[in-house]
Amino acid sequence: MKQLQEFIERVILTSRYLLVVFYVGLAASLAIYAVAFVFKLIKTAKVALAGEDMVLPMLVLIDSALISGLIVMVMLSSYENFVSRFDTSATEDSPDWLRRLDPGSLKVKVATALLTISAVQLLQVFLDMEKFTEKQIMWKVIIHMVFIASALCLAGLDRLTTVSAQKLIHKKPDGSEASAPAAPAAPPAVPPP
Repeated sequence: MKQLQEFIERVILTSRYLLVVFYVGLAASLAIYAVAFVFKLIKTAKVALAGEDMVLPMLVLIDSALISGLIVMVMLSSYENFVSRFDTSATEDSPDWLRRLDPGSLKVKVATALLTISAVQLLQVFLDMEKFTEKQIMWKVIIHMVFIASALCLAGLDRLTTVSAQKLIHKKPDGSEASAPAAPAAPPAVPPP
């Protein structure tokens, strides 16, 4: 029975490597999106050379950059959290935020990125309102408000779980509160030469 349990645990633990397929797929989609971005950039350059208003084309480029950043953030932090840690000892090229991003804070960052993307798209709608009906605009605003509410809820939940986890760390086995460890003493001041 013990051998069967160990086998099942090994299979379940090893199955996390199946996630690599999704992350490689995200990397491939990012490459395809980069090619599409180059075409958007060329189109924006044509608009600029024609002397037309640049605000909407620039918002399209900003939107593309935000979506690309979201893909990278999800891909890197999910791989780091669920599959394997990146070996960054040989390179200084690792993003600073990578080690600090747990699944809870990743959800908050993704919600914030989606909110920002939604805000940029809503700004595009308001700058080009004649292309949209009142009902379409209303639904875009409602969806944006839902993103705001979702981001606030996720941030609140992340804050609650962080505070709860910190309280659990400071509990003694008997359930009483442990005192926080004393801060280390400051080194003695050295007078300037």
